[in-house]
Amino acid sequence: MVNEAALANEEGSFTVHTIVDEGKCCGTGQCVHAAPDVFDQREESSAVFLLGTAIAADRLTAMQQAAALYPAAAIDITE
Repeated sequence: MVNEAALANEEGSFTVHTIVDEGKCCGTGQCVHAAPDVFDQREESSAVFLLGTAIAADRLTAMQQAAALYPAAAIDITE
């Protein structure tokens, strides 16, 4: 599954491509704990997903930390 989010700050907006491989997701919830305003888990499968497509640019660092914490490397973020 590929999710795309637009991040905005005073300088304008930019797009961040977030790829979530639900097959790799092990449902630990570490990404949700690192960035609870960005990620959530599906009830039926515990797989991670983006909460929305418009995200404040200051959340990019939290998104990157969440991806780095993920034990199965299921989240990939590219600017």
